[in-house]
Amino acid sequence: MKNTILLFSLFFSVQLFAQQQIETGFEQNGGTSPYHKVISYYKTLSKQYAEVDISEMGETDSGKPLHMVIVDVDKDFDLRRSREKGKTIIMINNGIHPGEPDGIEASQMLVRDYMVSSKRKKALKDIVLVIIPIYNIGGALNRNTHSRANQNGPEEYGFRGNARNYDLNRDFIKADTKNTLAFYEIYHLAQPDIFIDTHVSNGADYQYSITHLATQHNKIGGAMGKYIEGSFIPQLEVLIADKGSEIIPYVNVFNQTPDSEGITQFMDYPRYSTGYTTLFNTLGFMIETHMLKPFDVRVKATYDFIESVIEIAGKDGEKIQEIHRGSVLKPGNLYPVNWKLDRSASKNIDFKGYEGEMVESKVTGQPRIFYNRDKPFNKKIPYYNTFIPTKEVIIPKAYIVPQGWHKVTERLKRNGLTYTRLENDTTINVESYRIADYKTASSAYEGHYPHNSVEAEKSKEAVSFKAGDYVFQVSQPGGRYLVETLEPEATDSFFNWNFFDTILQQKEHFSPYVFEDIAWLLLEEKPELKKLFEKKKSEDKEFADNWYAQLSFIYMHSPYYEEAHMQY
Repeated sequence: MKNTILLFSLFFSVQLFAQQQIETGFEQNGGTSPYHKVISYYKTLSKQYAEVDISEMGETDSGKPLHMVIVDVDKDFDLRRSREKGKTIIMINNGIHPGEPDGIEASQMLVRDYMVSSKRKKALKDIVLVIIPIYNIGGALNRNTHSRANQNGPEEYGFRGNARNYDLNRDFIKADTKNTLAFYEIYHLAQPDIFIDTHVSNGADYQYSITHLATQHNKIGGAMGKYIEGSFIPQLEVLIADKGSEIIPYVNVFNQTPDSEGITQFMDYPRYSTGYTTLFNTLGFMIETHMLKPFDVRVKATYDFIESVIEIAGKDGEKIQEIHRGSVLKPGNLYPVNWKLDRSASKNIDFKGYEGEMVESKVTGQPRIFYNRDKPFNKKIPYYNTFIPTKEVIIPKAYIVPQGWHKVTERLKRNGLTYTRLENDTTINVESYRIADYKTASSAYEGHYPHNSVEAEKSKEAVSFKAGDYVFQVSQPGGRYLVETLEPEATDSFFNWNFFDTILQQKEHFSPYVFEDIAWLLLEEKPELKKLFEKKKSEDKEFADNWYAQLSFIYMHSPYYEEAHMQY
């Protein structure tokens, strides 16, 4: 292992004196550094180099603050001024899953190396790096040697769950954790043009040391989607291959060989980091080094990836900024809120894998997949990365959120959404939603029992609002965030994440023996209701045989039925 580390250090061509002064835990012993040493390392860098700054941001669930490292050769560290100067801002998030520590180590070395080398420092003249050293601090403090059962090193690492056992890469919309709220603060301060989240994969075995999950190009759409698919990814794949770390799209395959049916792009919904950054039109990449490759190989591949992104940003930065900041939703247009894979559209890509064989399991005696590394291959396989909308909504001019839904308005504010508040009690003609149908998960998922398959009925009606209720205009930089969280049928809407569950429970009911007389009067006084009631009985035998269902039907079509039930 010692020889491997020496060779690895030579790869980076770092001055020997600087290496002796400040080394990462990885360079010292081949492992990954504990949390306190990572923070100490960046603090040492900031003392040695005026171009590096480290600051404490919001508190995390661990009780410790989230740190933000800024690398700015102008020694300014005011990110608003950096944008005004036309600098491209690249944000790197490490340790969201601390058992996947490759980015933690690669980022430390990369910052030092760019400070040591005057040539590399010049490459950052139009770029600012914003780095979260370790995002999941609670998980990083929970060090162990066994929770990553499929991973080839390092010897010790952190745990996937945070201090409250949340998977932070499912929390970017619901924001149940303090970590996410602190991330919001950093992200909206940086407003990055490019976002990178570093990971280590699970799944099939193959020859590559690293794969990428680019922001899904159909979902982000527009000029950014075209640029990601047609320019950024092709450039990236060439640059990183020239550095010796060939990369392909994430191999979203388990327990089979990818050449059998091809691979499909992972759909990064807003709950995930790059799905969240899509809502603000940021070019996003989640990288996945391969779990079975040695730790030093994975760290090098992560380093090569970040450096390649810096090189593209140095060349295309102005274009990326223009695309990033030029996207605002237009009311009246259609907006997709649900997607499905288009199996009729694919492209062939080169894939270097291993032959898969079905052999008898020594444990179960049943057939199991075996990737034969003695039989490598290079084949053309189909890659499916085209998604088509399954549900679209018309973008409204604004959303009105009654002030009582404070958990919702708090999250909207934390994400930089601008708003006004009604000055007086007001009745407004709006498009109103009533929840017609939905399904709910039968088991807990990240602290929730999320809904899905939502159907909402829309109607135009006059609704009374109170002074102080919030009005969020959609034509603003965070307009996508508004649509994806407030449209109830959207995959990761606040409704689906249970923020509005109290509307699903009926609060007032009727006593049948009392309501019998009222029901009779209603049918006598309302011929349309009586006609609807008789039609229902004639068409639905189960309904016709159920006296309580009949009374409920009349009750729910009467003024006595509460407006709040199922009213979104």
